[in-house]
Amino acid sequence: MPGEPGRPNQSHDQGAETDPPPPPDSEDSGLLAALLDGMDAALCAFDADGTVTHWNREAERILGWTADEAVGRPGLAGWAVRPEDADEVHAAVMAAMTAPGRQVHEFALLTKDGGRVLVRTQSSAVTGTDGAPAGVYCAFSEVHTQIDLERSIALSEALFDDASWGVVLVDADLRPAVVNTHAARALGLGRTHVLGRPLGDLLAQGVEELEGALQHVLAEGAPPAATELWVTLRSEEAEEPRRCWRSGFLRLASPLAEEPVPLGVGWLFQDITDIKRSEQDSSLQRFRAHQLHRAGRAAAECEDPMEAAAVQLDFALAGFADHGLVDLAVPPAPAGPPLSDLDAATSLEDADLGAPPEDTADPAPRLVRALASPTGTPGPSQPVAVTGIPLAYVPGHPAVQAYRRRGSVRASAGLAASPEGWAAARKWPEGTVHGLCVVLRSRGRTVGVATFLRGASRRPFDRADAAYAEDVASRIAASLDLADVVRKR
Repeated sequence: MPGEPGRPNQSHDQGAETDPPPPPDSEDSGLLAALLDGMDAALCAFDADGTVTHWNREAERILGWTADEAVGRPGLAGWAVRPEDADEVHAAVMAAMTAPGRQVHEFALLTKDGGRVLVRTQSSAVTGTDGAPAGVYCAFSEVHTQIDLERSIALSEALFDDASWGVVLVDADLRPAVVNTHAARALGLGRTHVLGRPLGDLLAQGVEELEGALQHVLAEGAPPAATELWVTLRSEEAEEPRRCWRSGFLRLASPLAEEPVPLGVGWLFQDITDIKRSEQDSSLQRFRAHQLHRAGRAAAECEDPMEAAAVQLDFALAGFADHGLVDLAVPPAPAGPPLSDLDAATSLEDADLGAPPEDTADPAPRLVRALASPTGTPGPSQPVAVTGIPLAYVPGHPAVQAYRRRGSVRASAGLAASPEGWAAARKWPEGTVHGLCVVLRSRGRTVGVATFLRGASRRPFDRADAAYAEDVASRIAASLDLADVVRKR
């Protein structure tokens, strides 16, 4: 109608008022609800009057009450808390509105089916836009779950601070990610210097075995038993370069992933070098004592004393040396032109094991070969036809020194430019790099010298080896002395 020109527009405005746009915070409310429901901890919230305003899915899982059943209730009394405990629980929870920080309590809550659950709660105040307390939120979890978590954290901290064995967390790239104090000390580096470095920068030997074990654990899981790894450290500050570590491995997987995703490997190790060396020494001593026993019984069945001496030498070589020589001492020859000396300063390493000092006034000994082990194919030692012609040993030869010192002398090629020439200069088989000469004594007389030789694949002789060789030498000397007595009859 003409008298109502603005009516259609008014009708449009009224339609706009009856269909308002959504509240500006509706999306934030949906996000908040999703976050609350996705939390791993149970959570409920109360307004300033104690009415329940929020209740997430973890709370529903623990107690059985749904959000529709919980939200809007005036507190927890009568449904989530026993009436006789309600006042105490309500006062403790609501006290967080006026207390600073978080308040931790333990309560017994009721489940929907009438059971009781002991929970640990953390309550804190919720403030409004004006900064005044507007309510309380309360996060809770079952006590045993919380205790398990605390134990796990405490164990982790103890392993990386106070453990008496090494603990290393190795990432999927086989690089140390976390190292405890004991492991850093064993590696000879600081804790921060080890992190992120390839294992090859830390170990000179044994790194292939260690990396192979780590890769196996990443692919297959933890092995059923501990393994022993011999490693050589690169660090000059390490206690000893070659160590034996008894190692255990654990595959680490993320607990947050739907499928196990390997985070790395937990490597726990303990240094057992001293134990292993003690076991090896004990085993070696038992073997050598057994060999001496067998050699004595076998030699007792020999009619010829020289054959008995050869038997003693053969039993001694097993696991001890590659070759063995026995030289007999004969009366000295008339004085002749002096022989050229060896360059002992660079190639000879002597060890006087308690023998009397060398008597330079004694004439040079005349040593004649009596027994020798085969240098080619393996076989028993054979007596050598005694021609009476002395061996061409120069005065600095280890056998000559052993004869004069009446003790044992060790020799090693060391860093000689030509080990073959070093052995040839001493009239020893080719390939010899370590020698041990032991004097043969019987009835207060020097009968001769026994020589034990090792190749490059063996370690040098040590004092324990010399002590064993002296035991063998005393038995060989007795047989040689008996052979001399029988020959003179």
